[in-house]
Amino acid sequence: MKAILPAVLISLTTSSFVFAADTDLTKLITAAKKEGQVYSVGMPDSWANWKSTWQDLEKEYGLKHQDTDMSSAQEIAKFAAEKNNATADIGDVGASFGPVAVQKGVTLAYKPTTWSQVPDWAKDKDGHWALAYTGTIAFMINNELVKDAPKSWDDLLKGKYKVTVGDVGIAAQANNAVLAAAFARGGNENNLQPAIEFFSELAKQKRLSVNNPTVANIEKGEVEVGILWDFNALNYRDQINRDRFTVIIPSDGSVISGYTTIINKYAKNPNAAKLAREFIFSDKGQINLAEGYARPIRAQHIMLPDDIKAKLLPDEQYKNVHPIKDAEGWEKSSRTLPKIWQQQVLTHQQ
Repeated sequence: MKAILPAVLISLTTSSFVFAADTDLTKLITAAKKEGQVYSVGMPDSWANWKSTWQDLEKEYGLKHQDTDMSSAQEIAKFAAEKNNATADIGDVGASFGPVAVQKGVTLAYKPTTWSQVPDWAKDKDGHWALAYTGTIAFMINNELVKDAPKSWDDLLKGKYKVTVGDVGIAAQANNAVLAAAFARGGNENNLQPAIEFFSELAKQKRLSVNNPTVANIEKGEVEVGILWDFNALNYRDQINRDRFTVIIPSDGSVISGYTTIINKYAKNPNAAKLAREFIFSDKGQINLAEGYARPIRAQHIMLPDDIKAKLLPDEQYKNVHPIKDAEGWEKSSRTLPKIWQQQVLTHQQ
C-alpha cells in the first residue's frame, strides 16, 4: 500500500481537456465511452491527486471509476492470477516494476499522443509502461534546528546535526537514498560502496538516524535533516509549516525514479484504460499530478499554474539527477544491501 499523499483541493479554472483532432483518438473515445467505466489498482484518490483525474474522466467522458489500493507487486500478481476474469483495468507501479510486469506478460501497450515528450529512460520502447511522474531524493531541512543548511552530500559530512535516512534494506525511499549518495560520490547501481562509506562515516560521528522520516516525527522536531522523495518532503513541508523547512535536491547528485501506469492485458475495459493513460499524459492530467506534489514527467513541456508551480522545486535543482539505467544491477545491489548495511554501517551505531 502506498504512503498517503493528500490531494490539494484547489480548483483549476482551465478549459475542458480536448484531444488532438485524430481519427484514432476519436475512435478510442467512442469505444471508451461505450465501456463507461475504468477499474484501477494502486491509484487511490489521496495519492498524487488521482482524485482530480478520475473526476475529470467522469465529467468529460462519463467514465465511472473505482480503485483498490495495493502495492506494486500485488498489482502485477493480481493481473497474472485473474487473467480473463480481470477485475482491474489499469494500475500504477514503481518504476522498477514496469519491466517486471512486461516479463510476466500481463501488460497491454499504448502510447499516448504526447509520447515523444516522455524521456527515453522513462518509458518502454513498445509502450507497455511509461513514468507519468517522478520522485527524486531530496534533503528536508528543519530551519529551526539546522543553521548551516547542507546543499550537498559533502556538506552533510561536515555538519553538526543528525541525518535521518529511514529503514535501509526495507523501505524503497531509504534504499534510493543510498543509491542517490552513490551516484553523487562516484558509484552507480552496481557499486554502492561510496554510499556505504559515506553513511558509515555519519554513523561513526553518531549523527545517523535510521528512524523513518514520517510527517509525525518531522512535525515533532525529531528530524533535523531528513532524506526523502521530493514529493513526500514538499507535501510534509506544506502540511506542517512551509516556512519551517527547506527542501532541496543535493547539488552533487541524486537519483530520479518514479511511477508508471500499466494497462492490464486482460482488461475488461481496455479502451477506457487507454483513454485514462492518454489523459494522464495530457497537460491537464500532468497538472493534476503536480497539484498532488508529484513532479510531472512532461514538466518541461507544460505551463503549470503559478500556485501549483510554487509547490514544486525549480527545474534548475534537477540538473544533476541520474535515472536508473541498469535496473538489473540495481535489483541485485538492493538484495545485498540489507546485509552490507548491517555489517558496515549499523555496527558503528553502537
